[in-house]
Amino acid sequence: MTEPAADRSIVGLVTDDVPVTNPEETAAQLREALPGNRYVSVSDIPVLSGGELVGLVSVEHVLAAEPDVRITDIMDPRPPIVTPGTHQEKAAWAMVQHGESALAVVDSEGRFHGIVPPNRIMGVLLAEHEEDMSRLAGVVHDTEAVVGRTVESVPQRVRHRLPWLLVGLAGAMAAALVVSSFEAAISAQVMLAFFLPGVVYMADAVGTQTETVVVRGLSVGVSVARVARREAWTGLIIGVIVAALFIPLGWVVFGDLRLMLAIGLALFLSCAIASVVAMSLPYLLARLGRDPAYGSGPLATVIQDLLTIICYGVIVTQLL
Repeated sequence: MTEPAADRSIVGLVTDDVPVTNPEETAAQLREALPGNRYVSVSDIPVLSGGELVGLVSVEHVLAAEPDVRITDIMDPRPPIVTPGTHQEKAAWAMVQHGESALAVVDSEGRFHGIVPPNRIMGVLLAEHEEDMSRLAGVVHDTEAVVGRTVESVPQRVRHRLPWLLVGLAGAMAAALVVSSFEAAISAQVMLAFFLPGVVYMADAVGTQTETVVVRGLSVGVSVARVARREAWTGLIIGVIVAALFIPLGWVVFGDLRLMLAIGLALFLSCAIASVVAMSLPYLLARLGRDPAYGSGPLATVIQDLLTIICYGVIVTQLL
């Protein structure tokens, strides 16, 4: 099979080494012209008129037709057509959905460029299937990279994962510094320390759900832009519901409405921010060519935790 073009367009798969015919030729004439010639493909024969493609006729129809039947009567006048710059995957789907075994390639003016034979289209479909499965395994667009990461040695595994975990360790130290900056507020109201882990957990949980949705979307070609608004609204609504449930329950249990209002507001903001962070990081890592399977989780956790602690500290300091 011819190797795909670097830009993954269909042009690298096209061949013009195929028999051609015209609409007025008979089936007998075309059958007589085929023997003695070696072509790359004869599965579907282009029907040309003045250099422009007017149809495709399958070799099965040519062999089965009566001798005096004209090609125009047995050809497909509306075959699937793509331009040389069409992406391989789109071209393959155009052929499959139309039920043809080959694909005609023409330019913007209708001039015939060649045929993509069935074996090359099958190669495209197989490659695209492997890529989609690779994405589902971790949003990695290179099948070889997925296999390599799966069977790599222990030192390589450590080298790929440890940097992200060290980022998490640095984030933990930063979080401790942020918490220490609110030491006075926590000392004055010790109960604030009781709720901080719960607020951090809720933000992480919301962020993890959003991150899962985004990664799944990327794995099947759904852009972040298509889900961004819905996920942002989802984070806001979840924040409102969580705060609305927490405030009255906390007031009944602990008897401090002002404290519960402050913590509820912190819950609301943290959940809303977590959705935005969780949407952004997988997208940015994928655009930068880094594997989100390793980086987005640890990095998102660090950023979400820091932002949650900052929100919590600022709100409780100002309201209490």
